[in-house]
Amino acid sequence: MATRITFADESGSEKSGEIALPEGSGKSPAVVLIQEWWGINAHVRSLLDRLAGEGFVALAPDLYHGTVAKDAGEAAKLMGSLDWKTALGEIAGAVSFLAAHPRSSGKVGAIGFCMGGALAFASACRIPALGAVVPFYGIPGPEHADYTKVTAPIQAHFAKRDDWAKASAAEEIKKQLEMRGKVMELHVYDADHAFVNDTRPEVHDPASAKLAWSRAMAFLHEHLG
Repeated sequence: MATRITFADESGSEKSGEIALPEGSGKSPAVVLIQEWWGINAHVRSLLDRLAGEGFVALAPDLYHGTVAKDAGEAAKLMGSLDWKTALGEIAGAVSFLAAHPRSSGKVGAIGFCMGGALAFASACRIPALGAVVPFYGIPGPEHADYTKVTAPIQAHFAKRDDWAKASAAEEIKKQLEMRGKVMELHVYDADHAFVNDTRPEVHDPASAKLAWSRAMAFLHEHLG
């Protein structure tokens, strides 16, 4: 069960988020979960619980600071007004918080969906402490992503029917990284944008979601131990 916590962002300012812990009392790898454009809603909490069930200490920083979108129009406005520098500072703070958490092994990865997928790519370019990064159907603007600075292995998941986060754009990122000797897996599914979100039956694809999740968990365990 996810619970509310506070942590310091990169500048030392207090921020909040929700955390879920795996069973037991031993140390486990940790993952920052980066929200969709809706905010920290029931779906994000369900993903935190799933990550904890997979054996990770999982923290979702609340990048909207308590606001949750009621519809797509509001979500688009919230995403459009997000200060990426501030958000990435919060994600960096969440990484540091998890690295030092008493239940953490010290190894931290990141996983993000939709807007969070774009921020996951940007985090891979900016936060060298990350040990693995898993973006789902999100592409950051070029001003937020310097792929020469990526150090963590990346496994990306995209959908064929997605006009917002195009698989072709992910292919270009993969080419850029591989030209520099970096590692990026790319999986493309015969599905729509947000196919993992089981609260949206119009786009949820259970088979693709199950396969993508299993691949993501295996990748995170492989690289975070």
